[in-house]
Amino acid sequence: MKRSVIDTQPAGALRFGLRLPIWFYRFKLGWMLGDRFLMLVHTGRKSGLPRQTVIEVVKHDKAANTYYVVSGWGEKADWYQNIRKTPQVTVHVRGRKFQSEAEFIPVEKAIEIVNDYAKEHPIAFNELSGLFFGERMKPGSDAPERIARKMPMVAFQVK
Repeated sequence: MKRSVIDTQPAGALRFGLRLPIWFYRFKLGWMLGDRFLMLVHTGRKSGLPRQTVIEVVKHDKAANTYYVVSGWGEKADWYQNIRKTPQVTVHVRGRKFQSEAEFIPVEKAIEIVNDYAKEHPIAFNELSGLFFGERMKPGSDAPERIARKMPMVAFQVK
C-alpha cells in the first residue's frame, strides 16, 4: 500500500500546488473553477488575521443554496481548526462572494454525501482516495464511510 498524505501536513511542491488556485480568486478568475471549488476566507485562530484556502466542493445543494466540503487533512487542517474557533467565514465561488457560518456535518449525513460524490465523480474519487489514503477506492465499497469518518465535512449556506 502506498504512503498516504493525509497523516502529514502538505509541504514543498504539494503545498505550492494546493495554494496555487488562490491566485485564480485573487486575480478575479475564480469563476473559471466553476462551483467545483470555493475559496474560503477565515480568521486565523492564533493571529486573528484573514486566511485563505481553496477547497473542492463535494456537493452543491442548489435547492438549499449550500456548499459541502471536506477537510482533506482531517481535523488538524489549519482552516478546519480556524473555523472551529471562528465559524463566521466569507466564501468565494463561481464569481460571487457571500458571508456564511460553518456548519459541521454529522458523520451519517457526510457518508451519504461522499457516496453521492463517488457515484457522480468516480475518476476523481478514485484518484483522490489514492492520494489521501494510499489506496484507490471504488464507489460502492466501504470507502465513503471511511472517508467521512477521517475527513470531517462542513457546509456553507448562502444567507
